[in-house]
Amino acid sequence: MVHLDQLQKLKPLVNDPTFVRAVQTVKQENKLRLSDLLYKLYGIQVNPSSMFDVQVKRIHEYKRQLLNCLHMVVLYNRIKRDPTAPFVPRTIMVGGKAAPGYHIAKQIIRLINHVAAVVNNDPVVGDKLKIIFLENYRVSFAEKIIPATDLSEQISTAGTEASGTGN
Repeated sequence: MVHLDQLQKLKPLVNDPTFVRAVQTVKQENKLRLSDLLYKLYGIQVNPSSMFDVQVKRIHEYKRQLLNCLHMVVLYNRIKRDPTAPFVPRTIMVGGKAAPGYHIAKQIIRLINHVAAVVNNDPVVGDKLKIIFLENYRVSFAEKIIPATDLSEQISTAGTEASGTGN
């Protein structure tokens, strides 16, 4: 879409149940396709009805993937503390590449993968929380991920990223 002002034409449809169902159907189909792809690539079965919480961008300290990882640990601990508490099932995906000489970025990737291994193999957690590091994130992969995303994490440190340059 080039002319964002055209989005105003959708405003009258916001309360139209047929339109809302059609949009929900498209989103769910995208989530099913991505779930199948994630299983093929990583062998991880995700709940396509879970919230797809995604942070995809170059790995860097100021982009705060580490903060996102700490949030994963908080969610995991909440589930472990009270597995019967109501919890919105969530699939967290983090993807991006680290510069070859950027040691801290590579350590962040390692940490996310270690947290994912613990969470994804804990039977108490089950389908409530899944974590996947998306290897080799690239434009062709983004074309499959972004249409299925429910929550796009934009948590870079204030003032460090030009507005509108992320996904």
